[in-house]
Amino acid sequence: MLSLDLLKNYLRIDGTEDDELLSLLISSAKEYFKNAGVPETDSDLYTLGIMRYCTLHYENRDPTLKMDEINAALQSIILQLKE
Repeated sequence: MLSLDLLKNYLRIDGTEDDELLSLLISSAKEYFKNAGVPETDSDLYTLGIMRYCTLHYENRDPTLKMDEINAALQSIILQLKE
């Protein structure tokens, strides 16, 4: 299960000013995976996928980016978890 502290460590964030945004990203990632047909589990791969989703959306907030190209690693994890 992904905690806010683990995500902040993964992103190398020390302060608390982005805690609300990061919590929203964790929640959104879980919903995204659920809608993609991936149930919430305690597996490391699931946690990594959630962290990857959060990183993708935290570090790439520019609406002009082509998210499809960046999203390939995340889609790979989702496909593995669905099987």
